[in-house]
Amino acid sequence: MEDEFADRSFEDENYNESDAHGQRWERRSYTSCSFIDADLGGLTTHGVVFTDCDFSGVDLTDSTHIGSAFRNCEFRRSRLWHSTFRSTSFLGSAIADSRITPAVFDEVDLMLTSLGGLDLRGLDLTGARLRDANLVGTDLRKATLRGVDFGGARTSGLRLNDADLRGSIADATFWTSAVLEGARIDTVQALAYVHAHGLTVAD
Repeated sequence: MEDEFADRSFEDENYNESDAHGQRWERRSYTSCSFIDADLGGLTTHGVVFTDCDFSGVDLTDSTHIGSAFRNCEFRRSRLWHSTFRSTSFLGSAIADSRITPAVFDEVDLMLTSLGGLDLRGLDLTGARLRDANLVGTDLRKATLRGVDFGGARTSGLRLNDADLRGSIADATFWTSAVLEGARIDTVQALAYVHAHGLTVAD
């Protein structure tokens, strides 16, 4: 079904408490729009760009997003679980007090995104970009984080118990600020951990 609003731009619109359940949106853009408490469950977006939008209280359960972007958007008390995000960006967005898992994240850009304090246990973020993200107090226990870029991320109190970190990229502070008990790491990361703690490997 074609999207009659494809290639259209919307700005400063109020969609609070609106119902777009099950709709399909393509090649649209929304700037400074409000979707507070809207029902977007089952929504499919393809190439849709949201900039500076407010998704507080929104229901995005069972939604699918391909090649879309949520830039500098706010998600508070939002429901994103059972949704799929492929080649999607959350650049600079803030997500708090929200339900996310279980969900599918495939080639997702979370650079500069605030995920502090969220429960993301068991989430598969393979290959995701988390550069300069806020991960303070975030729970990523048993998560799959292979090849993730953590460069510059704030990771104080980040819980990575039993997570798979092989191939991920991180600064020295990552290895001293996150909780890593039981995490799976590779040889290169093991050496980085040793050096971050001021240890020396000797024969």
